[in-house]
Amino acid sequence: MGRDLASMECVPCRGGVPPLTREEIEPYLADLDAGWRVVDDHHLEKEWRFRNFREALAFVNRVGELAETVGHHPDIELGWGRVKLTVYTHKIDGLHEADFVFAAKVDALERG
Repeated sequence: MGRDLASMECVPCRGGVPPLTREEIEPYLADLDAGWRVVDDHHLEKEWRFRNFREALAFVNRVGELAETVGHHPDIELGWGRVKLTVYTHKIDGLHEADFVFAAKVDALERG
């Protein structure tokens, strides 16, 4: 792993910049924990499994607090015993460094 993305500041993209290309995405993806995948060079996805709904909801609440703290908000899908996050920068309709920083912070949150 190259960068410690989780320790970087998550600076939301204000628009006006192009989304990352596949070549630019690869090094960032390599710095994340296992399970994250890039879909159509447009967004990141990861799914977690939990023993029950309560644990999944608790994780969603922690992710929500993180999102509010850093000002970067993923799409969250919650079901019984599972959570799926979709992360991308809406203003550029694609991936930005901030998306990978946020994903790394979620991984750090998950590890405790």
